[in-house]
Amino acid sequence: MILELLSPAGMVVLAPLLAAAVLAAVPRRDIAAWINIAAAAAAAFALACRLPWEMGAGTLLLVDPLAAHMAILTSFVGMTTAWFSRDYVAVEEAAGRLDARGLRQYHALFQAFLGFMLLALLSNNLGVTWVAIEAATIAAVLVVGLPRTEEAVEAAWKFFILCGVGIALALFGTIVLYLAALPALGPGLPAMSWSALAPAAAQCRGTLLNLAFVFLLLGYGTKAGLAPLHAWMPDAHAEGPTPVSAVLSGSILNVALFVILRLRSLLAENADAIAPGPPIMVLGLLSVLLAAFSLWRRRDVKRFFAFSTIEQSGVAAFAFGLGGASAIFAGLLHLTLHTLTKAAIFQCVGRACQLKGGQKFVDIGGLIASHRLLGLTLAAGIVAVAGLPPFGLFTSEFLVVVETVRRLPVLIVPLGIGLVVGAWALAARLIALCLGPPTPDRGPAPSAAALAPAWLHLAVVLVLGLMMPASIVAWFAAIAGAVR
Repeated sequence: MILELLSPAGMVVLAPLLAAAVLAAVPRRDIAAWINIAAAAAAAFALACRLPWEMGAGTLLLVDPLAAHMAILTSFVGMTTAWFSRDYVAVEEAAGRLDARGLRQYHALFQAFLGFMLLALLSNNLGVTWVAIEAATIAAVLVVGLPRTEEAVEAAWKFFILCGVGIALALFGTIVLYLAALPALGPGLPAMSWSALAPAAAQCRGTLLNLAFVFLLLGYGTKAGLAPLHAWMPDAHAEGPTPVSAVLSGSILNVALFVILRLRSLLAENADAIAPGPPIMVLGLLSVLLAAFSLWRRRDVKRFFAFSTIEQSGVAAFAFGLGGASAIFAGLLHLTLHTLTKAAIFQCVGRACQLKGGQKFVDIGGLIASHRLLGLTLAAGIVAVAGLPPFGLFTSEFLVVVETVRRLPVLIVPLGIGLVVGAWALAARLIALCLGPPTPDRGPAPSAAALAPAWLHLAVVLVLGLMMPASIVAWFAAIAGAVR
């Protein structure tokens, strides 16, 4: 086990947690910001350079194509958000919304959140996965409450209580899954191991496997923001520091869907288990429809994009529920591109809210006229997340629609309604935010360097929409083929 912790995957998990301990003790905020950036960048580069070639399963860690992909994506968003955070928290401090103690806690909790997310993705033990997701949730809750306003504290408590109920359900499901695996693997660590469960799934006890799936789907579905388990998300996005919105949209949601995808594979191999696809599809389609229509009633910019995240999470879950290599391919592609796009949007929205001194739609307008770079970047992000060409989310949504027509054509009407209504709402808000007469400025304008992470994200989404390299297609196809 010690040797596993010293492996590249183990060091990548330990590095952010060690950085969190260091940042908790660093008194100078300028140094802390650079340590945060350096630690996040080191984890991202180490994962990208080593993890795809370090596949294997150990007692503690499991590195397969799915885990490697999700870990690289999470660390990349962590790296760019750490860079974005440097200027963002400086403005928050100048405005008096964060004090020196709050800044130190912010940087330490950021690294703790990143480290526990990577541990959840790379763990080869169901119990460790559960503990890591719970620890990451607590770190995120504390960050949401950092502004110490009444609304932020209320949002943090709502986040904690609702996700606490979800994680309690997931704990019960984990215990039942262990009991289901006992006839095939016997007592001990193998019955808690993802790598051992996969080949032995056919010999697991079907009735217990079904019960475990129900509790785990509800528990981790809460983390994924799937309707009707989504109520924590709009408040957490609206009241917490904007960088936490960027990483929440691409971390906790993705990790929860990652676990659900692994569970789907287990049930698909057991003849006595229920078909896992329909329940996942129901939650996904309900999320798409509820979020799409809810977008029209939102007056707060950050709440608006939180509901957009619920919609996009629903699209990915719907694709995973459909099953099959092509649908899993589409779902993974959609999850990846949405993560990059939504992080870019929240980075732009965060600076726009600081610039205009509010986060209501009436406070923010005419960004292209007054701050061209910020306005154009935000407009590009909204076009991308609406699923419009030439960005990659058009491709992923098109693939999901094609698979739906081919496999379950009766569902294309509700799915199409959700996608069209959501895209229409996004287009309407693009006009409100980026066009028309500009609203007054009440804060500092973002520099070009502050927008660089958003440009990097959107450039990747644009390239994958225009011309997806064969190596990327092969990578996604390999993951889809392994988990279908």
